[in-house]
Amino acid sequence: MEIQKKIDKLGVALAGLGKYSDKQLAPALLQTERCQLAGIVTGTAGKAGAWKKKYGIPAGNIYSDQNFDSIIDNRDIDIVYIVLPNSVHAEYTIRAAKAGKHVICEKPMAITVEECDAMIAACRDAGKMLSIGYRLHFEPYNIEIMRLGWAKIFGAIKKIDAAYGLADAVGWRLDKTLAGGGPLMNVGIYCVQACMYTTGMRPVAVRAIEGKKTNPEKFKTIEESMQFHLEFPGGIVAECSCSYSKKENFFRAEAEDG
Repeated sequence: MEIQKKIDKLGVALAGLGKYSDKQLAPALLQTERCQLAGIVTGTAGKAGAWKKKYGIPAGNIYSDQNFDSIIDNRDIDIVYIVLPNSVHAEYTIRAAKAGKHVICEKPMAITVEECDAMIAACRDAGKMLSIGYRLHFEPYNIEIMRLGWAKIFGAIKKIDAAYGLADAVGWRLDKTLAGGGPLMNVGIYCVQACMYTTGMRPVAVRAIEGKKTNPEKFKTIEESMQFHLEFPGGIVAECSCSYSKKENFFRAEAEDG
């Protein structure tokens, strides 16, 4: 069964067919009202064949690195969702924008500020929208946390504690050249973002210390863990940590009245 594009649905091409695309994004696109899975970009022939069969993707909507730029001629695809290693986020965002496609790019946006600036400029120059795939900005519970913090429902925030850790990081995430860093780049940013969107402010001071490496060979080019202290205007402090060897996930904000 091949996908038939409907006039009220935007066609999305997933660039990168790893676990997140396979287990989260593709299944979700089968349920969305305004978008549909219209194409894929992969360098693995086996994956291309499997996805073509599973989702009914036309052969003309399957791209590789070599022919990706020809996506400019494909009217089925409106958006390219980049789910590739961090080191190529900038490259594919710029190429997609030049091909006339809107872009959703997974977090982290890129591995340098200069790359981020180039991505923004490319999309602006092409008249295309650029979104970073940080879903929590749209998730109801997180939106409620923002409301409680900004409106000071429990009084002024005094202290925040947050942690996010994984114990099963593998592949390119362990290579700094491809990932740009370790758990801080991948999951620690959830802590940073949560502190910022709960307070509605940016930190004015940061202190950080890298944790001990229990497996120096595995974590040869990246940190295994990181603890960091953020200070915000008004005396708010946040104690955060992230790890690739300890699974944890929590956020707690203390205010004057609760």
